[in-house]
Amino acid sequence: MSQPPFQPPPQPPVPPQQPQQPAYNPYNQPAPPQQSPGFGPPPAPGQPPAPAYPGMPPAAPGQPPAQPMHPMYAAPPPFQAPPFGQQPNAGGHPVGAVFLGLFASVIVSLLYSGLTLATYKDQSLTTAHTLYLAHALVNGAIVGCLVGSMAHRSAGAHVGGVVIATLGAFFGFTNAVPLIIAENQSPSAIGDMMEADPFIPAKAWWNNEIDGGVDWFSPLALVLAAAAAWGLAYLIGNRRRQL
Repeated sequence: MSQPPFQPPPQPPVPPQQPQQPAYNPYNQPAPPQQSPGFGPPPAPGQPPAPAYPGMPPAAPGQPPAQPMHPMYAAPPPFQAPPFGQQPNAGGHPVGAVFLGLFASVIVSLLYSGLTLATYKDQSLTTAHTLYLAHALVNGAIVGCLVGSMAHRSAGAHVGGVVIATLGAFFGFTNAVPLIIAENQSPSAIGDMMEADPFIPAKAWWNNEIDGGVDWFSPLALVLAAAAAWGLAYLIGNRRRQL
């Protein structure tokens, strides 16, 4: 009896293969949605984030959110020019400059009066005129330098310096007349002069007792004092202001 051909045993069925899952990698995970700073629910997908501070417009897609401006760093107001006709403050100390110029003028005038009292017997007419013009020029120069250095470009202080220098030149001469009278006669003669005619020193300043008429060197001295005071105060004041 013949045997049937050998047949291999049937293979068990192969189960379907499942797709392999990638290994867990925390660096490949998408970033979780972050809520913008502030209060309120997170923005919906596709909507721009809500502003962090109330009153600010929301940021456009693709642009960083606007930063709030702190009140302490607000922009300063624009510069406003003074109204027409008003000048800015010239700076300096006009009142102090006028008082200091007055003090210096009095000192210079007293020195000239003392020099005249000490040398009037030996002075010629030319020497007397020269000393008086020099005294007026020095008085105005000192007052102008002080006013210009302290008051800078103050026009009021410049005018005050001119008046002070002019009066200093005038009283430097007139104060020497009573001193000369007191030396030649007696101190009581000053009282007699004030009772008889208190304008004797001013008349001696104005009149030319030798040739008669007006002594034009006296008003010329006042002009020199005023010009020196104004010119130096103006030049020094402008230079100090620029520095």
